[in-house]
Amino acid sequence: MLKTIDPLLNGALLGHLADMGHGDVLAIVDRNFPAASTARRLVTLSGVDVTTAARAILTVFPVDTFVEPALLRMGPVGDEGTVLEVHADLQAAVDEAEGRAVASAPLERFEFYRRAAGAYLVVATTEARPYGCFLLVKGVV
Repeated sequence: MLKTIDPLLNGALLGHLADMGHGDVLAIVDRNFPAASTARRLVTLSGVDVTTAARAILTVFPVDTFVEPALLRMGPVGDEGTVLEVHADLQAAVDEAEGRAVASAPLERFEFYRRAAGAYLVVATTEARPYGCFLLVKGVV
C-alpha cells in the first residue's frame, strides 16, 4: 500500500505510466475492445469502468497541452460525431483532473484500432457501455 496513491493503480500500471514519456499514448478501453491481441503492453483492471479507471490514472498522468486533441474517443459506427454518455463522463473526468477543458475528437472504429495498436499502453477495463474506448496523449509535469 502507498499513501495518497489510488488503490486501483497497481505496481504494473504505475510502472508503465512512469515509463511513458511526453507524447506517448495511453489507451483506456472497454470490455469489447480486442486488448489482448492489440496491445504492446496491457494492464487489465477488472470490475472497473473507464471513468473510474481514468480518474485514478489522471491522479498521476498529465494530459498533453501541446497537442490538440489530446483526447480521442471511438465514435459509434456510422455516426462518429455523436457524443455518448460514456464519452461525456470520460471528458468530464479529464477536464476535472486537468482543471481545464481538454480538446477531444472522435475516431472511426478501425482508425481507433490502428492508433490503439501503436499506443504505449492499453488499460483494459470491464466498461459495459459500448464505444467506451479512449486515447490520451501524455503531457509534461
